[in-house]
Amino acid sequence: MEYPGISFSESDGFVFLRSEPVAARASLDATVLNELLVQAGFGDCQIDDAAIASAAISCNEQRVPFVVQVAQRLGAEVQVEIAEDEMTASVSCTPSRSGAPATVDDVMQALAEAGVVFGIDPAAVRQACDQRSGEPTPVAQGVPPQDGTDTIFEESNPQTVDRAPQLDEDGLIDYREHGSIAVVHSGELLMRRIPASPGIQGQTVRGTILPPRPGHDEPFAAQLQGTELAKGDPNLLQAAITGQPIRVHCGVMVEPVLRVPEVNMASGNIHYDGTVQVDGDVTQGMKIQASGDIVVNGTVDGGLLEAGGNIRVTAGIIAHASLRAGGSVSARFAEGARIFAGTVIALEDMALECELQSLNQIIVGASSPQRGRLTGGTAIAMMLIRTPILGSEKGSVTKVVMGVNPELEAKYQTLQLRIDKEKAAQEALEKLAKQLSSTGDPKGMLERVNASLKHAIQVWGRSLAERNELDQQFAQARKARVELSIGVQGAVDLSFGKLTARLRKEFGL
Repeated sequence: MEYPGISFSESDGFVFLRSEPVAARASLDATVLNELLVQAGFGDCQIDDAAIASAAISCNEQRVPFVVQVAQRLGAEVQVEIAEDEMTASVSCTPSRSGAPATVDDVMQALAEAGVVFGIDPAAVRQACDQRSGEPTPVAQGVPPQDGTDTIFEESNPQTVDRAPQLDEDGLIDYREHGSIAVVHSGELLMRRIPASPGIQGQTVRGTILPPRPGHDEPFAAQLQGTELAKGDPNLLQAAITGQPIRVHCGVMVEPVLRVPEVNMASGNIHYDGTVQVDGDVTQGMKIQASGDIVVNGTVDGGLLEAGGNIRVTAGIIAHASLRAGGSVSARFAEGARIFAGTVIALEDMALECELQSLNQIIVGASSPQRGRLTGGTAIAMMLIRTPILGSEKGSVTKVVMGVNPELEAKYQTLQLRIDKEKAAQEALEKLAKQLSSTGDPKGMLERVNASLKHAIQVWGRSLAERNELDQQFAQARKARVELSIGVQGAVDLSFGKLTARLRKEFGL
């Protein structure tokens, strides 16, 4: 059907309807005007539905010509979305309505107006222009900072001894038997220090610089005995003497090694600041005291050994010998001996009528799974006692005590006394500060009292943290256990804390 007097025109992207009054023209409605608009080639434009509806009424009622805007050509709309952390910028291009499509220049201008100046990907920008769905397309990516690395200490000698005990999640020390004494010679490289790095700065899409966290830099430890820095390179540590390399915090030290064929009446007792290696036996009544390790390639027959590090005996420990080590004690067997170890007692074969005490674990019979046994005497350990056979039908009562660490308990008691004193001092300072605040401070003491109070609170807090660590170690003792691969024989008194079980019959596994 024809509708004379109705025409459409365009000016600067705006579409106008012109109506001339024509007698006997059929009545119009919004649907008819929309169809006429499409026929005129403006169907893809942004149509103003309200203007169309109003124009339809005017076309039917007005008797004078009129012109009204009913549609508009719209180009693609570019929207920029920036993530809250400013590390990503995305662009969404709303499809055009018979207007110009989005161009790379349009997107770049929108990014600039949004403040996006860094990390723009040209290929992603082109992809955003081609995106017809209007979905956001990431077009710019910031760079996060790369934190610096802490100082690294690289050991050059794989046989370097590390006496620091390493606990696993169950509170057990990873005990590993060491072989013969590793020896380095003067001038030999011990460790390389790789200094901390400052890191690499990052940047957001808006150009904000993100500073990195510098690595923690540590120098070699001071006073590393038996070592020196290499000439021309302060990051290389080398041996200054011949001796045993010992890993310590932030470095390696070299302990001098005293080597003797045997310790007897002819050699006399030995007191040595370093490691002592005995190629033969230690005989009755002889004493060795060493700040480092003691290695005996024979038997300890009634001798007295005290070491700041580990004690290793190739053969047996017999005849009421007494050994005490800050680290581990290992031997093939022990009979009638007293042995204390700060970490682990490890006897390859058996322990007969001995007094054994370890602050972590006692392992007997690892090399003799069928005949290894712990018989008679007393065995006290914090975390673990492991042996194939516990007790003997022919021997005396074997006493086993678990979850006990006398040194840890003594340390806890001393710490608790210190905490009580620190708390009392803190309360006294609080009382004095309150009094000065309420009654006046003519001598100007309040500032110093508050400073002392602040320091006292810090000291008390550190002590509480130390007590918390000890509490955690005591909590580990609840996991204490006895492991047997064959069973119990004879009389055994087994104690866990305050509970004691008196076993008087054989228990097989």
